[in-house]
Amino acid sequence: MNALVPLPVLLPLCVTGLKLAIGPRLHRFQRFISLAVLGAVLVLSVVLMVAADRHGPLSVHLGDFAPPVGITLVVDRLAGLMLTVSSAVTLLVLVYSLGQGMADRDDQAPVGVFHPAYLILVAGVSCTFLAGDLVNLYVGFEIMLVASFVLLTIGGTATRIRAGSTYVIISLFSSVLFLVAIAMTYAVAGTVNFAQLAERLQEVPLGVRTLLEAMLLTVFAIKAAVFPLAAWLPDSYPTAPAPVTAVFAGLLTKVGVYSMLRTQTLLFPGHRLGDLLMLAALASMAVGILGAVAQTDLKRVLSFTLISHIGYMVFGIALAGRASIAGAIVYVAHHITVQTTLFLVAGLVERRDGTTELTRLGGLAKAAPLLAVLFFVPALNLAGIPPLSGFIGKLGLMRAGVADGGGWAWAPVAGSAATSLLTLYVMAKVWNLAFWRDAPPGAEEEGVVLESAEDDEPDDEERPTGSGSGLPVPAGAVVAAGFLGQSITTSKRLPWPMPAATGAAVALGLSYTVFGGPLTTFTQAAATELLARTPYIEAVLGR
Repeated sequence: MNALVPLPVLLPLCVTGLKLAIGPRLHRFQRFISLAVLGAVLVLSVVLMVAADRHGPLSVHLGDFAPPVGITLVVDRLAGLMLTVSSAVTLLVLVYSLGQGMADRDDQAPVGVFHPAYLILVAGVSCTFLAGDLVNLYVGFEIMLVASFVLLTIGGTATRIRAGSTYVIISLFSSVLFLVAIAMTYAVAGTVNFAQLAERLQEVPLGVRTLLEAMLLTVFAIKAAVFPLAAWLPDSYPTAPAPVTAVFAGLLTKVGVYSMLRTQTLLFPGHRLGDLLMLAALASMAVGILGAVAQTDLKRVLSFTLISHIGYMVFGIALAGRASIAGAIVYVAHHITVQTTLFLVAGLVERRDGTTELTRLGGLAKAAPLLAVLFFVPALNLAGIPPLSGFIGKLGLMRAGVADGGGWAWAPVAGSAATSLLTLYVMAKVWNLAFWRDAPPGAEEEGVVLESAEDDEPDDEERPTGSGSGLPVPAGAVVAAGFLGQSITTSKRLPWPMPAATGAAVALGLSYTVFGGPLTTFTQAAATELLARTPYIEAVLGR
């Protein structure tokens, strides 16, 4: 069983090499092997998660080199759950992207760009979840960074290049800081292996240990978009194609949260920065949701709610108890799925009506009832309406905060309740403007041609509001480039894979409610295992 551990990383990388060798040919075969490899990764993830639950953590030392020399990959309950959820989401987003590619005539565009970059991104995410040491965690981040820049700038529009450049600059800064932290950790402990660090860092002077903890938390907070290190996100994500935005919003920030969970429980038990994390969690909730209230573009609304709800997960990590860690894990799984689904719905709205600007939308509940349902269910889930999974996660976190009883804990508990209510307000606002009211005068008709990569960029005073850039278009249409930069035309008839994949994502989010009992039991066992630390250490070091 241990031999299966590296496959979620190796399979996408090997298939990427095959796809690059094929080049821009055999489009149907390329689509098939992309779907096949992600389906295989999903099956492997489920098998590994079940095995880790039944038999304890699984580990493998590549090349049979023992720590601290070799590369160690580990699957415990937390890593198995994250692998499974991320694999399911990336598979659904790929199906969605295939539908969008068919509508955008990607047979005439360099399809060899998107698919390899997407598979490399999946490999990077899997590498991060499986990493058994700081260096491989860094490698996973860098794999994601390279693929992310390609996906963010795909199509070559000026807005995407600018947003991608901002993302890369911020990511490179965090990478440099991460390298410094790794070097300092090796200097004081003589290893970067998580299991060995869990033992050796306890002998390091308290001040040095606190400095290392602060540096690693800063790196992961940038990746997770924790306030005040989240200013890059609202301007970077909404400009990308809908499938890219969806997988970024759902997964990439959660990689940072996962890294915080892993290091805070394994390397820094009883951490001294819990109060600072609670403050950051409260600030993220407040600033994020107030930013969402002020937005009138659907993608920017969702980007700010993303920042806000990261605060819930950081709150659970800060409390550092069994119930709070379990609640944070539930909320991570829930938020990956629901946030991805909402961005997919935003892509459907943009494809149908040519804009995500709420002031230019209306009447979608009557004109497109399926689209309305696809938005309504995950919107309620994000707001935490009982008995949906968002409510389960928030209730677990708030109960853990109340049980903690500390003064610092009560403030995030109150902030969690207020943020949940404001999230409901924001989702109701989107529903009323885009779906419930009648369509405003001048709303765009079918057949508007959206921007292409070749369009000249206007001056700032000519730039229309929305999620893209380019020449002014008729009222009601946002300027958004095609999936691969070519001109596209809005249509009331959506390619069937797009709503089908979105519906499957909605169903996946609802499954967390249907199987809420087993999910809660599993996450409680994962939290116990994380806090115990011994099962992980023994699995890696062979004791």
